[in-house]
Amino acid sequence: MNLLKFFIITLFCSSLAIAEVHEKTLLNGLRVFVVEDHRSPVVVSQVWYRAGSIDEVNGKTGVAHVLEHMMFKGTKTTKPGEFSEIIAAAGGKENAFTGADYTCYFQQLEKSKLPIALKMEADRMENLVISEEEFNKEIKVVMEERRWRTDDKPTSQANELSQSLTFRTHPYRRPVVGWMNDLENMSYKDANEWYQDWYAPNNSILVVAGDVKSDEVFELANKYFGKIKKIDIKQRKPQLEPLQEGIRRATLKAPSKLGYIQMAYHAPALTKDLESNASEAYALEVLAGILSNTSTSRLHQSVVNDRGLALSASASYAMTTRGGPSLFELYATPAEGVTAGSVESALKDEIKKIINDGVTDVELERIKIGVIAGEVYQKDSVFYQAMLIGQLETMGYSHTLMEGYIDNIKKITSKQIQDVAKKYLNDDYLTVVTLDPQPLEPNKLPQGKPHAH
Repeated sequence: MNLLKFFIITLFCSSLAIAEVHEKTLLNGLRVFVVEDHRSPVVVSQVWYRAGSIDEVNGKTGVAHVLEHMMFKGTKTTKPGEFSEIIAAAGGKENAFTGADYTCYFQQLEKSKLPIALKMEADRMENLVISEEEFNKEIKVVMEERRWRTDDKPTSQANELSQSLTFRTHPYRRPVVGWMNDLENMSYKDANEWYQDWYAPNNSILVVAGDVKSDEVFELANKYFGKIKKIDIKQRKPQLEPLQEGIRRATLKAPSKLGYIQMAYHAPALTKDLESNASEAYALEVLAGILSNTSTSRLHQSVVNDRGLALSASASYAMTTRGGPSLFELYATPAEGVTAGSVESALKDEIKKIINDGVTDVELERIKIGVIAGEVYQKDSVFYQAMLIGQLETMGYSHTLMEGYIDNIKKITSKQIQDVAKKYLNDDYLTVVTLDPQPLEPNKLPQGKPHAH
């Protein structure tokens, strides 16, 4: 499963206060986090690798995602597919996903079955077998997935174009699934090189949440992972995006019933020290919520309901990233007979209103209530408790960021929102991609098909 911006927006727009987090680092560098939640006899296990498409090089894009697939194709002691079979036989569920910043493998099981998951995760961390035969079969599956997720979907093509145009040098410009030409020319040796370079205990994190005791989990982690040798991780060089100085535009022509517009503004992510730009990052977070997220948000009320210019309109902002830069983005589907240019103007009008007049107390209160309500909902899921810890720690933040999230949101004022809108949401930092819909071929079938991993 390839998720380009997996969970970042939804989780942080509805943050949670989780139980105490217990942490220990094994001698080989593996960091282990445990959240005890004894409400039901369920446990979630997640192994996070600090390796995603951001670490790839030109000519080998998509290899992080390909390796994710190969992790289910057997080790020195298990056959292809056996990992999933064993988890299913134990009554559990498992899957994996690759992002720009990380790759994660997870299982959800009855608590007594935790040793099974940890034993097998440790086995494939150290003993994965990447055969040419299995690779040649699986790379075709990945190409099918790319066709299904991107080539068959005009809005996905537009997003891919937007990323590659917005980022000129930063690796965030590359699609996580990879360029098709790179996939066509990839070999099992490329996947094995990626595995040898990044898959090691000192480049990974284990998160366990559920009906467990932290001391017992630490013992199990040491039993199964403790003997795996750490490696010398490649030094990652700074990857900075040059300052954009002027609007960039592109038009995508693709068969589609509807048009589409995507607007991306360069904006900073929260810095790792959580202090130097915290007020700006939280203000951008609140701004995204005011513009989007509910039927009463500004974009939906004005651009969709009142003016009838679009069938949908929304905004997003990724507050945390491993690579440094982030984007504040607007998306809209123009109504029939409405040009993308008209919708772009309408979206900018809403931004100008905020810059000139700020936001109302009612809007600020709505966002803050939504954050608190989200906390209650998220507390019910041990999976998402583990997910947040894994994401934050893998990206270089501390999981303690969650503790102050609501308080920081509550502190944001209308003036701070005006300031960040004026500073970052201007044309000098803007990239606009529009979809020019072309006639559909009635008998044309999709090129690709979905896949479990």
